[in-house]
Amino acid sequence: MNMCIGNQSEDGQIEQELQRKGKTAPRVTPEQIEALADGLTFKTHHFEGTTCTVAIAVLANGFVAGLGLSAAVSLANFDAEIGAKIAIKDAKHQAIDKLWELEGYALRKRLDSET
Repeated sequence: MNMCIGNQSEDGQIEQELQRKGKTAPRVTPEQIEALADGLTFKTHHFEGTTCTVAIAVLANGFVAGLGLSAAVSLANFDAEIGAKIAIKDAKHQAIDKLWELEGYALRKRLDSET
């Protein structure tokens, strides 16, 4: 179950509800995803002459888990530091969604091999 839409508070609430309802089957938890997300590093690049900044979210093993983008409409409003912050936020959101998907896939594969 992909529970993350970029809202850790909501993920925790869903996990609490699952526990209250006695849902004890193996699953990916918010804590697992948070632990992986805590290990993310980010690299950014601003394309000179544009307002476009990109960021990648990289796991400890070098796997690129997310890509983020920011761009100001007007060059007069462009700020490299703010652009990098927005791109990193977007990359982190994308990486967390991807981690839910990948960890869910890996768990399903393990469960299938046990049967």
